[in-house]
Amino acid sequence: MTLAEERTVIGALSPSRAGDFMTCPLLYRFRVIDQLPERPSAAAVRGTLVHAVLERLYDLPAQARTVAAAQDLLEPQWRRLLTEEPDYAGLFENDEERDAWLTQARGMVDRYFTLEDPQRLEPAEREMYVEVVLDSGLLLRGYIDRLDVAPTGEVRVVDYKTGTAPGREWEAKALFQMKFYALALWRRDGQVPRMLQLMYLGNGEIVRYVPDEADLRATERKVEALWEAIERAVRTREWRARRSRLCDWCDHQALCPEFGGTPPPVPDREPGLSARVSRRSASDEL
Repeated sequence: MTLAEERTVIGALSPSRAGDFMTCPLLYRFRVIDQLPERPSAAAVRGTLVHAVLERLYDLPAQARTVAAAQDLLEPQWRRLLTEEPDYAGLFENDEERDAWLTQARGMVDRYFTLEDPQRLEPAEREMYVEVVLDSGLLLRGYIDRLDVAPTGEVRVVDYKTGTAPGREWEAKALFQMKFYALALWRRDGQVPRMLQLMYLGNGEIVRYVPDEADLRATERKVEALWEAIERAVRTREWRARRSRLCDWCDHQALCPEFGGTPPPVPDREPGLSARVSRRSASDEL
């Protein structure tokens, strides 16, 4: 029985959907209320592929976790993704473009080994689904790339990013995702994670953050305020567009007032609770 079945909840948020609303309420509406289809991007699928390789790397015995072994996982995982999502084959105009894309993925896998030694790690969890209901009734849920637990019981939350480390103006957004996970773990287990770690495989940088209870209480207030704003938009049927550099990656410009478009009528649908969040989204790459 899931938490959503055990308790009445007022709504549900994942880090990606919370990020959508903060970026652009109209984007949240298109993705959650309208549920408009979006084309997969080569960058996002590359992120999915690299994450799959790193997840399965830890299925191997410690001494077998080498660069060569990780590279050997890449082609089989790409074939698996193509079997599950045949449309991915249409991402590339020709074999040369696909091969260049795979070469970039291989470079990210290689770069991972410059950041840490997987032979010295035994993650407690990989691709861990977490959900918790706050006292307000808001359900938080999402997938954590990796959870490390020290012999002393201290917890480190690790997230792989296949883009490059962001500038200062975007770093807070990336850390919000990590604080979101830390909040969910704290409210579920009663323990504040010791470390939040973002690993940027695009340029080989690591961002670390040490949270405390004050941080997580502030994050809790923020996500609850976000949900109140979402509920208000549902009631008023007003979903404002917010222009930013992220518009360059948006599939919905033709429907956006910021680009001369007209959104379709708002469907009679509210943010649902039935489906789990997607394991990998385009926001992991950006």
